[in-house]
Amino acid sequence: MAVITYRQALHDTLREEMLSDENVFLIGEEIGVFEGSYKITAGLLEEFGEKRVRDTPIAEEGFVGAAVGAAMLGLRPVVELMTINFSLLALDQIVNHAAKIYGMFGGQSNAPMVLRTPGGGGQQLGATHSQNIELYYAFVPGLKVVAPSTPADARALLKASLADNDPVLFLENLALYNTKGEVPDDMPPAEIGKAGVTRTGSDITIIGYSRMATVATQVADQLGEEGISAEVIDLRSLRPLDRETLVESVRKTGCAVIAEDDWLTYGIGAEIAASISDGAFDYLDAPVRRVAAAEVPLPYAKPLERAALPSAESLNAAVRQTLDAVGHRR
Repeated sequence: MAVITYRQALHDTLREEMLSDENVFLIGEEIGVFEGSYKITAGLLEEFGEKRVRDTPIAEEGFVGAAVGAAMLGLRPVVELMTINFSLLALDQIVNHAAKIYGMFGGQSNAPMVLRTPGGGGQQLGATHSQNIELYYAFVPGLKVVAPSTPADARALLKASLADNDPVLFLENLALYNTKGEVPDDMPPAEIGKAGVTRTGSDITIIGYSRMATVATQVADQLGEEGISAEVIDLRSLRPLDRETLVESVRKTGCAVIAEDDWLTYGIGAEIAASISDGAFDYLDAPVRRVAAAEVPLPYAKPLERAALPSAESLNAAVRQTLDAVGHRR
């Protein structure tokens, strides 16, 4: 059991999979000579050579399209998109090609590829480099979308994504790269589409993914010191969505708060709230609350950026409002 960073977990898993399967190759901007904007691919060009670590021009539509073609012919490309914001330039290749191939060809062909991309605010990168637009992709049948929050989940979900025969969008929040956690040496692949209950509790369910799953855990620990028993669910997968685990938890606790880094209107939390309403409406003691980013282009100025993003404080306040509404005694 090693304690490593989220960044190192991704690097080590990529290297391990490249060693075990010669069909796995990496493609993207500045991932070779420069070793990637976030150094996930550090040392891999030197070890595996240009054939398997492919630097590309700044042309997302072009290199994502090349990866789709390679996947159709039996290779397993791992595309690094410098940020999810730039994935918009490859939207046609992702949504109209990678996601559609299996269905349009009647199962005769598929596109087993992984699109790794970081997103999220808090780094003072400005409004066009700090978005959480995973909803665009979680909306699309034919794609799988995963969002690990810990180094162990990063490793387990990347292994699963590389073994999957569908295209997988692999979300990495910039704020998580330097976080540390225990990662078993023999970590098995995760089950894509299965949420994790990272804290058990009886008073309220807190649901998050990616960065906000770690914030949810922090808040649950704070509440626990006051005798409030919060259950925390880390979605891990946005498509497919583990509705069964969500419903089972809310049926037990009777209350739910959803925390997300994207915008509130039409956000991931809206789908989760609808799923809870469908499966646990008669068990709810209070309306489902959502905590999300302010609906503005994210400011560059640090104090404004911090104010616009959801935080432990805003999540804690939402949990307390929900518990107060049902007369919970602390």
